Amino acid sequence: MIRSNASPWSDKFEVVSILVIIVTVFAMALTDALIKLMSSDMSLWQVYVLRSLFVLPVLMIIRRGRLRPQTTFWAYLRGLLLMAMYLAIYIAIPMLSLSVLAAALYTGPFFITALSALILKRGVSAAQWGAILLGLIGVGFVLQPNADGFDWFSLIPLSAALLYALAATVTSAKCANEHPVVLGFALNVTLLGCGGLASIFVAWMPSTSLPDYPFLFGRWSELSLANLLLVILLAALFLCVSVGLARAYQSKRTEVIAAFDYCYLLFAALLSIVLFDDWPRGLTCLGLGLIVLAGLISLRVSRSSAPAAEAKG
Repeated sequence: MIRSNASPWSDKFEVVSILVIIVTVFAMALTDALIKLMSSDMSLWQVYVLRSLFVLPVLMIIRRGRLRPQTTFWAYLRGLLLMAMYLAIYIAIPMLSLSVLAAALYTGPFFITALSALILKRGVSAAQWGAILLGLIGVGFVLQPNADGFDWFSLIPLSAALLYALAATVTSAKCANEHPVVLGFALNVTLLGCGGLASIFVAWMPSTSLPDYPFLFGRWSELSLANLLLVILLAALFLCVSVGLARAYQSKRTEVIAAFDYCYLLFAALLSIVLFDDWPRGLTCLGLGLIVLAGLISLRVSRSSAPAAEAKG
């Protein structure tokens, strides 16, 4: 009889990774909802800088200053990919409902599965490719590209999804041995640097020469007590996201972790209702259901194929 090579430790690591990604995507959904609330009061770059200024000292305390990555290039490349991902999300966030944003963004797990096959050379079955197709159909129902009310802003998060998948692939392939706090520190340094440079650029340029989009091209605004408290809350949430994403995608089964990423869709829809009274419509609900179903199929296939792959190994 062929025995699996999986150890109890590796099983425990996968279970913890799944729990971490669920908590992390809730923090991501709440972060996106809060930034949508704040988008009329503060610029994106102000949020980037202030949030990271709160997060970085906490990460330094946690690691007692031991924040040098083993592979500096890959750690900061991952940070740049995630920074670009957040930029793509937040460009569109004032214009889109959280449900539509989530559906476009969460084509990411499909990209992750594809990249696992193409770059990491991990087997992807016909059933998993079928799940990818089903999920893309679901995205089509949510975005409704042929509808009269189609918003071209909804295409922007698709680029964020690809960037998210690339970052997850880099994390699994090149940063698996890095401490999650070190990767979170690299991400926040990247956000702080890019946010600072963008703030200087916006302040230096004449306002008449910049597009009329204050969230992206507006100068820093006066920080009220309410906004300061929201920034502190954002920092706490992003501390969870920074470390949680790194920890979850250090798993060798990124396609399994990606399946649980779909919890973001449910969290985003719930927060959209609670905070903005924005109820998903019929086709949107159908599309969200298909996307979640695709994720569950991908998870089922991945878990059933794992013992066979380990035995073969």
